[in-house]
Amino acid sequence: MSEIGVVEVKSGKELMEFIRFPMELYKNNKNYVPSLIKGEKENWDSRENPALNYSSTKKFLAKKDGKTVGRIALIINNKEKTELGISKVRFGWIDFIDDLNVSKSLIGEAEKFARENSISKIEGPMGFTNLDKAGTLTMGFDKMATMIGIYNHDYYSSHFEKLGLTKEKEWVEYEIVFPEILPEKVVKFNELIKEKYQLRVMRFKSKKEFLPLVDPMFKLLDQTYSSLSTYTPLTPEQIQSYKDKYFSLLDKDFIICVADKDDNLVAFAVTMPSYSEALQKANGHLFPFGWWHLLQAGKKNERANFYLIGIHPDYQKRGVTSIIFKEIYEIFKKKGVKYLETNPELADNKAIQLLWQDYNPVNHKRRATFSKTV
Repeated sequence: MSEIGVVEVKSGKELMEFIRFPMELYKNNKNYVPSLIKGEKENWDSRENPALNYSSTKKFLAKKDGKTVGRIALIINNKEKTELGISKVRFGWIDFIDDLNVSKSLIGEAEKFARENSISKIEGPMGFTNLDKAGTLTMGFDKMATMIGIYNHDYYSSHFEKLGLTKEKEWVEYEIVFPEILPEKVVKFNELIKEKYQLRVMRFKSKKEFLPLVDPMFKLLDQTYSSLSTYTPLTPEQIQSYKDKYFSLLDKDFIICVADKDDNLVAFAVTMPSYSEALQKANGHLFPFGWWHLLQAGKKNERANFYLIGIHPDYQKRGVTSIIFKEIYEIFKKKGVKYLETNPELADNKAIQLLWQDYNPVNHKRRATFSKTV
């Protein structure tokens, strides 16, 4: 039996090996969606990713017979530790062949890193913050991944359990087929809520027009999730990095903003055309033709993804989501979008799941993080 060696990623060449490994692992898998290599490199550049400035990190490659057979990134979010008192090693970017010795060597590095830093818990897959990708897929292996969803083989969770990790948090994702006609009760309820709270939907003639609302949207995001015990507010630098990363992909028609009578933003939702097939065609590269595939996906697409929603605490549980969803429906109908896939939402977050209740949502994916006391 060949011995498994673990190498810490130090050089640029090793970083590229780290980034490209899943592309090799899933080379013939029709449901895997590769990330852009440029974006993956920026994750590990402190000039591009502000989270690196308050995080301690390590990256490793697992080797067998001289070949890369696994990878893992380890993160201690020191901001989370000091502000929330949450002390854990986050592990992410974890991929491996179906060999328990490989996964054991990777998780072993996470345990070692935790002990070296006097930390007693590891949890993953997770990113730097709670807005990053999280969770290993536990259901829906036959469905194409989204741009913000992690895809993995069905043996990952089994490996975690065999290595003594247990399920920590669980997320669900839904697929919705849009009806030809909006249910009458949805239309009536929508008008009732707008009238009762004197709310209006904001319209934009250009992307430049909604630019002043981006910062208020992030502020509203903080207000929406501040009650969650695991949520850490975003820094100005993080907000800027998310703007830089995603703003070019946003379409003004896919942004829904709701204002009160004084023009204060009280709710918003961000949807996007599905870029999954375009990213598969790009295969990690924007050039020479990757940008073209992304551009075409933005112009004509029968699938869309739901990314973010923010609702001011004063308007939560007041039916404002009905306004948002009616707008989504009308925009999608004009654009020829027939299918909506939701982003991962915590399984016990019933409030957000009520958003889809009138549209026969199908729970087609599940994912979870796994943790262990070391």
